[in-house]
Amino acid sequence: METEGARTDRLGLLLEQFDKAREMAQVRLTGLGDEEYLWEPVPGCWSLRRRGEAVTPRAFGPGDWVLDLGAPDIPASEYAEVARQAADGMTLAKIAEDWNVSVERVEQVLAHNGAPEPDVTPITTIAWRLGHLHFEFAGGWEWAFGEKRQDPKLMVDFTPSAALTLERFWAVIDRWRDSVATVTDEQLDTVGFSQYPYGSDPDDPFITVLAGANLEFIHHMAEIALLRDLWRTRFTRGPLPS
Repeated sequence: METEGARTDRLGLLLEQFDKAREMAQVRLTGLGDEEYLWEPVPGCWSLRRRGEAVTPRAFGPGDWVLDLGAPDIPASEYAEVARQAADGMTLAKIAEDWNVSVERVEQVLAHNGAPEPDVTPITTIAWRLGHLHFEFAGGWEWAFGEKRQDPKLMVDFTPSAALTLERFWAVIDRWRDSVATVTDEQLDTVGFSQYPYGSDPDDPFITVLAGANLEFIHHMAEIALLRDLWRTRFTRGPLPS
């Protein structure tokens, strides 16, 4: 592995991680077509749907196509994060507001003992995962570097066209990356540099927000890569090649 010229400062490490993940993701998304983009591998998937055809109670988007979103809850994978929020002094009411759940639900999560139960969450399509990343990074830019006024869930005009989605998506990702590259050490440590209205950004130093954004990008792109592999092999029978 080449290390010459590699950055070792905090922002540099995050940028290089993001750049590598973006490079890999762009390669993996090459050739994505509309049918694969909207493919539902199992019944009950969350996806991108015409307004009026959504199967979830909180589907959102500003145009004719909306992104499925179910009732609010705290998934088991986030129990540890809720515990950290409480340990850091965040009130139960504030935690409940951040997760859009009741205080009673927060208390239930904090009282949980043992290993968290597996999350029972719907399978999502490539369209859903790209749409999810798209509005989050569009909103992330708006509430850190922009005017801090637009609702992230109304910033992306979702489309059933895979090609158009990717064209718009990479433009948003590149704008985010270019703006992040200008952040100073002081801004990295500034609590509330991002005022993103969903989640804990206003209570976190910006470096924590950036690390979380990288994680979000990486894990959703890994899921998209798996869906592409499943699509490619969906009619394959017999043992996989060694």
